[in-house]
Amino acid sequence: MSKTHRLELDDQTLREWDAVVLSSGPEGIVLDRSAFYPGGGGQPPDHGVLLWGGVQTRIVDARKGDDLYLVPAEDGPLPPAGTTVRGAVEDERRTALMRTHSGLHVLCGVVFRDFGALVTGGNMEPLSARMDFNLESVPPGFREDVEAACNAEVLAGRPIMVRELPRAEAFGIPDIIRTATNLVPEDVATVRIIDIAGLDQQADGGTHVASTSQVGRISVVKVENKGKGFRRLRIRIED
Repeated sequence: MSKTHRLELDDQTLREWDAVVLSSGPEGIVLDRSAFYPGGGGQPPDHGVLLWGGVQTRIVDARKGDDLYLVPAEDGPLPPAGTTVRGAVEDERRTALMRTHSGLHVLCGVVFRDFGALVTGGNMEPLSARMDFNLESVPPGFREDVEAACNAEVLAGRPIMVRELPRAEAFGIPDIIRTATNLVPEDVATVRIIDIAGLDQQADGGTHVASTSQVGRISVVKVENKGKGFRRLRIRIED
């Protein structure tokens, strides 16, 4: 079990905090408390810094293993175990990823509601992303209609809420899994739920903004045919 308390799961607005180094070595740095999102579900990891003893260690990756490992830049100084550090997540990157991730959930909710399609894959970078759906075909005007529907949900300012439920209770919610394959590991006893009120509710471990109004404009820039029964939608998030 991880020794690191995942602060970003408690407070997605947190950007700076104090922590103690539990270990450091070739695999990375392990803290007792961390707000670095390690990546997963298509969302890339956070970047940032650790400040300690007048030294700055730049963090360029964060990975989940038997614990949460923060990966320093090449030749970056490693704070010894027991060192008190000040952690800071790069705000611009994290905020852009939160907006993008929430935008993808808006897209997912719209396509599921209007076309009944499940997600088969996805990936994101700050303010741009793709999502794949099991759509046999799309009607004329599909791109424009999806874009308009997504931006109507952005303007609606729907709250985006986070909660945790026991596995059995979570899976009792209809359509809680919006992917064609259930990606929640069998050993996960508590399931984190992201709920865009009235639009999209699904199991998810990433970081999000607090309202659809904070996403920004969603542009569906391209719809691609990726083979029989699959369509890829590429989006861009704009101010």
